[in-house]
Amino acid sequence: MARYEQIAGDLREAILRGEYPIGAQLPSEAELATRYEAARGTIRQAVALLASEGLVGSRQGARRIVLGGERSQSFAELHSFAQWARSMGYRASGTVLASRRRPCTPSEAVRLSVEPGDEVLTVLRLRRLDGEPVLVERTVYAGWIAPAVEKLDPACESVTQELYEAVGLVFAYGEHLIDAVAAGAEDARLLGVRRGSPLLRQRRTTTSQEGRPVECSDDRYRAGSVVFSIRNSTSANPLVRRAGD
Repeated sequence: MARYEQIAGDLREAILRGEYPIGAQLPSEAELATRYEAARGTIRQAVALLASEGLVGSRQGARRIVLGGERSQSFAELHSFAQWARSMGYRASGTVLASRRRPCTPSEAVRLSVEPGDEVLTVLRLRRLDGEPVLVERTVYAGWIAPAVEKLDPACESVTQELYEAVGLVFAYGEHLIDAVAAGAEDARLLGVRRGSPLLRQRRTTTSQEGRPVECSDDRYRAGSVVFSIRNSTSANPLVRRAGD
């Protein structure tokens, strides 16, 4: 873990414990640099991470104001489910239930910038938080990355991290569409809910640093497992994901 992430984690826990209540000021960059024996640039990175999570806001002089006391992850930064879960203090796990290659549909071809009928890899994965099923992922991978995905451990915690370590792939850009759907028979069985129960759906398309589409996915969360919220300010309006109540 990078030094700035360690400092951000310490400050985050202090905010969550109430040491810095909403509306309070964080210590100045100079004070934090002295406390943590770190460079001012490292402190700025740590505080910027907290700002991306919606925990602290705009500057007043050299200080930041505490905006919230909940763990959250901003969609201004692209993180995988496992990365988000770890940042929230949860243990994430996943299981691949099905994986196969097939010709892509016309809509998938548009999202992945390939020709209709080109081969893609489809993966059905069940995600858990602290052992509880919370998310069903139906991901379609472009054919060029399919061999690397197929080599991954079906129970790997983070596909994003594993692909980076295996082939150097960096997920750099994501587009997210969020709505609600009713649970079908398969989703109900996997998530342990009644058929027809409401699920929170996130449809996403992710591209590499070069702008090459990597995957498109239909992700369905069990109701109450996560919350997507928007925190407004005059400078930014980050959409954030946090654990459900």
